[in-house]
This record gives sequence, C-alpha cells and structure tokens, in this order.
Amino acid sequence: MDTGLTTLSEADIEKHRALAQSFITRIVVLEDSSGRSATELAGTGRRFVSTVSTGSVRRTREVELTKTVQSVRPDDLLMSIPQHSLLYRARRGLSVALAVGDVFAKSTALEDLQAKNARSPLEGDDVATYKKLLSAAAYVSAFTFASYLLQTVESEAEAPGDVQEPEYVFDTQQDSLKALIGGLEAALRGAQDDLDLLARTRAFATATLEGLLQRKSRFDALGAFENTHIRIEKDDFTIDGFDVAPGRKSKPLSMTFKKPEEVVGNHIAKYQSLKLAKMLMAYDFDRQLNPFVELGGFLFTFIGDGSPGTGKTTLIQMIAGIVNDYAQIAGVPFHYENFGVDQISSYQGKSGQNCRQFVNNVLNPRSIGFGTIDDIDQVAAKRSDDRASAGQHEITGVLMDAFSGAGTVVRGNCSFGMFSNYPENVDDALRQRAGARWLVDGPQTRDDYIDIFVLLAGKNHKIPLGEHELFSAQEIKRAVETAYEQYSKPQEEGLRKVYDRFMDQRGEPKTLADVGDYLHRIKEAEPRFTGRAIKNVTDAIKMRAMDIELPDEWFETPDAFMGKGYDEKLAMIAELRRPFTMDMVMQEINRYADSEFRYSDKSDDVAVEKLVRDARLRERAIADIEALKAKGLWGA
Repeated sequence: MDTGLTTLSEADIEKHRALAQSFITRIVVLEDSSGRSATELAGTGRRFVSTVSTGSVRRTREVELTKTVQSVRPDDLLMSIPQHSLLYRARRGLSVALAVGDVFAKSTALEDLQAKNARSPLEGDDVATYKKLLSAAAYVSAFTFASYLLQTVESEAEAPGDVQEPEYVFDTQQDSLKALIGGLEAALRGAQDDLDLLARTRAFATATLEGLLQRKSRFDALGAFENTHIRIEKDDFTIDGFDVAPGRKSKPLSMTFKKPEEVVGNHIAKYQSLKLAKMLMAYDFDRQLNPFVELGGFLFTFIGDGSPGTGKTTLIQMIAGIVNDYAQIAGVPFHYENFGVDQISSYQGKSGQNCRQFVNNVLNPRSIGFGTIDDIDQVAAKRSDDRASAGQHEITGVLMDAFSGAGTVVRGNCSFGMFSNYPENVDDALRQRAGARWLVDGPQTRDDYIDIFVLLAGKNHKIPLGEHELFSAQEIKRAVETAYEQYSKPQEEGLRKVYDRFMDQRGEPKTLADVGDYLHRIKEAEPRFTGRAIKNVTDAIKMRAMDIELPDEWFETPDAFMGKGYDEKLAMIAELRRPFTMDMVMQEINRYADSEFRYSDKSDDVAVEKLVRDARLRERAIADIEALKAKGLWGA
C-alpha cells in the first residue's frame, strides 16, 4: 500500500506506559457466563457446558497476567528470558495500541468531540457520532495490539488447538484492550513451559486478528485508518491499515543454490536472470526506489514456460542464490518465498488471504524480495473454469490485483516469477500481467547436451572428454547474442505468416508507423494481443535499452555501488545506458508475440487431442456394443 508515513514518536508511546503496566499487573474484566466449566473433561480436551441458560448473567474476573506468566515456572523466583520478553511485549504493545488510538482520534472528529464532552455533555447528533468513533478507536487499538504481538513474539513451536479468541468489547479503547488482556491471560493459563507460552501467545494473536477482521464490517468509521501507514523502527513493527493481518517474520533463506555455469541452455532466460539480480540490488532503501524503475527496464513480473525437466527449478535456484550472495555482501535483508498448491485452502477466503500475505511479504520495502509461483496453472485458475476450486479463483483475483491493479506500486525492490509447464491454462488476463516471457527450453544443441552430461556425471571416472571445448557454448554473452538474433524473424508458424505478409507489402520496418502497422496485423491474427501486450513489449524494449553490463566490481563490496545514495546510483547507471534500435524492437515484438501464438497453438492442440480421443472412444464403444449385440448379450 502506497501511503504516507504517519510519525509516532517515542514520547507518544511512553506516556501510556504506566497505564499499560497496570493492565498487565491487575485488572478486573466483566465477562459473559456461558456455562463453560473451567475444568476439561478427562481425555477429551473439551469442557462441560451446562444445559441451564445463563446467557444474561455477567460476572467479574480478576486478571493478573504477570502472575499467570510467572506460574509457568513456579519453582523459580526469577522469570526466564522468554517470560520477561513476553510481558515486556505485552506492555509495549498496549502502549503502542493506545498511541495508535490517539493517532486515529486526531485524524477524525473524535479528538474534538472528546474535548467538547469534557467541557459539557454532548447533545444531538454529536452523541451518535461520538459513540461511533469511540467504538472505531477501540477496534483500531485492539487490532494494533494483536498485530504487535504477532509481529514481535517469535515461536517455532506448533500452535496449540485449544486457544480461544477473546470476548470483544468496543465501548472504549481501554475496555477493548482489557478484554484482550483477559483473553490472553486465559490462553496462557494452560501453558506447560516457555515454548508453549510463546506459541499460545501467537495462536491467541492470530485468533484475535481473524475475529477482528470478521467483525470489521460492523464499523463504518474506520475509513480514516484504512490508508494509515505506521512503522516503529525500535520494535521493527509495521501496520498498514487493515490490508492483511501481519505474519511471521521471514526466516534465513535455506535452499540449494545453483551457479550460472550449472545452468545449461536457456540462454536468454539465464542472461535476463543475471540482469534481474543486479537490478534488484540497485534498490535504494532510504528513497525506497530503484533507478531502473525511473530510467525504465525494471522487470517486476515475468512468466517462464517450458516442458517438464527443462530447468525451471534450477533457474529459480540460480536467481535466488545470486541475489542472496549480493544481499549478504551489501548487508541488506533478502526474502525469498514460493507460493504453491499447498497454500490453497478449503475454507472460503483463506486461499486469498494466504496469497495476499505471500505478496505482501515479497513487496516489503524494507528488504529485497523474490517471489515465485511454481506451477501457476495449478495454483491460479482461469476465471471461465467452472471445475476449479473457489480458492484457485481467489488466488487469480489477488495476483491480478497485485501485479497490475489500481493500487500496484512498483518500487523496484522485488520481482515475481510465474512458472508453468502449461501456460496456456493460465488465465489470459493474469498471463498478460507478466511483463516478460522466458522460454525455458533447456539444452538444445549438441554442445549443450555434452555440457550437461559432463556436469551431471561428475568426476568419479577417467573417461576422456574428447573433441569438445567444455562449457564454451554456455558463455552467456556469445550465446545470448545468437539467441536474440533468432528472433529477428518469428519462430511460430502463425506469427510467421503475419510477418511474411507484412514484409511483402511494406518491406523492412523503418519508422514507428511501420512498427504500429505490424502490431495491428498481429492483433488481427491474435485477438489476445491487446494494449497490455503492447505495454509489455515496450517494457521489454526499454529493458533491452537498459541491457547494460553492470560491472561485477560494483557488487564485490558495498561501497562500490550498493551502499551509495540513490542519486549516485542513478547517475552511474544512466551513464551506461544506450538508445534502443529497430532490431531490438522487432526482436522483442517477435519474442512476445511468439509466446502468445505458442500458447494459443498449445491450447488448440489440447482441444483437438481431446476431440480425437473422444471420437476414438466413441468408435470403440460402438464396436463393443455391436459385438455384444451379435452375441445376444446386449439386452440381457
């Protein structure tokens, strides 16, 4: 979400510390008596529920969070570090929540109404407005407190299944937070040890946020907070309105990395992968912008397609490995995340939430991000596919909005890659949101196959290599020039017909009008070649213009390039760029249009194969029926 940063000073937070301390020490809460026993039924994990209705009965309960936390280790007079940290986070979270509630009050009429009410009782419409805003402020404070716990309390233990969401009270900010402390204390009462204590806290925060988001529609005065962006560096805490409940902090990246020389074939994809890695590292954390976004040529989204076993996973490992190495040299955080079929949920709305969380984790402007969606055709469904699950349709909608929606902001700190063996099964609108198309076709030439066999066979042998210059064909600069040159003319038959007809009638393109005419002819032959396709083509052309070789020396030390200010980076990159040529224009048009024709042809081929198979099955069935009739067994 691209919004202005709301400043929250330490003084604004600290002024609430005394009140927050009293909340974790001892408070009295008023709760509904639901007839639930405090004692579990042996061996069931459930509690006895009385058959006598007590819905109208409310009782008070003393809540002493500090004592409950201390009771986890009753044999030790001192609290452990996790116990102390939890109490500190709870107190700090309460202070932050109250301070954020103050920010909400200042951004609405609540602050003025509170001052007016202090002088004399409110009357008329002011009373209704005051109550509405007071409830909204209570909701904001509760949401902030739960978000704070979830972002700052770390636990690797499995979440327990018996943690209940609290009773929600939205009369005032203090009442709301007291109710949450009461719920937290109840959740911690059954903790077995320090690990369980932290796991229960996270489970409680998650359950609370889910409950709050379900109740959000009840409040019609939250608009002022929707576009609020608050960050507290001291706590590494961020809140961006109500977009998504914050999730677990990213763990150190653990995956098998591949070096460029271990990727055989896929020359253009490998070349652009290396460019992308260096582009990402040009991001300026202070300005939160990348010079490549301003100058043009930044690759925000791309799709890689190819047959199974051609090297898509290897390519992902290579990109992540290069960026991870650069990030370690520069001393900046790097976050890699893959979104797969295991995150499709059977619960309504959960798949979309999982996908939005994935997108937000990668978009985080405080880190370099690389997100992949492997097997995108299985994860996101075509909107016209009635057989797909509701979760797959939710994911399609989230990705379309994230990659090119009304609120999409490209800062240049991250990139998303979609990979598929069957890209023709991806929704057209989603596929066209991929700014670049990488054909991951694997090894192709004789030299490629020699290189990949030698690479995979290893060195545990004495068999001679023979007449072959090992890996010379994988020299990127030479290989990619050859690969680009082949797109001077189209590769797909459908596009080749359009190209040949254009060349016969107009000859070699020399002007922008010639290019526009060629694009229009492609549109007539392939209706999916829309305005968005033209944008993707022009972005690819700009990327070719920015197809500059950033010196490796810039990435060997932080001070050489990555640690410089934004203006210096911009100037250094701008010195290297060059104007694009007509050859580049035609190559990129043919590359992109080839992919659209390839997807159409694949889709048509699949449909034809299905019809042929159905016809053959029908003929076989008729033959079997006739045989049964001849034997007199058909009507038996």
